[in-house]
Amino acid sequence: MSELTVFAWTFPVAVPFWALMIFLPGWRGTRRILASPWVPLLPLVWYFVLAIPHFGELWHAMQRPDLGVLQGFLSTPYGAALVWAHVIAFDLFIARWMFFEARTHRIPWWVLSPLLLLTIFLSPFGLVAFLAVRGARIRSAA
Repeated sequence: MSELTVFAWTFPVAVPFWALMIFLPGWRGTRRILASPWVPLLPLVWYFVLAIPHFGELWHAMQRPDLGVLQGFLSTPYGAALVWAHVIAFDLFIARWMFFEARTHRIPWWVLSPLLLLTIFLSPFGLVAFLAVRGARIRSAA
């Protein structure tokens, strides 16, 4: 399978889950679907499609991190597509955790949804913003 195909299909695999969290957070089906531990693993299918045939290069780039080696690996089509699949899967993992934490701490959907959108594009910013909101919510409930 080509790197372009993997790159092109990685995010669309995750979109239905993002849509459920952002647009249908109160639907019982959303909670049931997201409760599956397999949800964040679906984008990793594409990761493994590339990681397995390029395992030697991946292992070489990761075993002793070196900026030059990592830069060389990421500059290849398979390296960039591989990291894209990794990012999409872990962004979804973080968003799924945020979704359930928001429910636990009664953070309203209109607060969570923009944070999830931020997480799609810039997950570190989305996570930090969510942690700030969550912390404020926990302190106010105490």
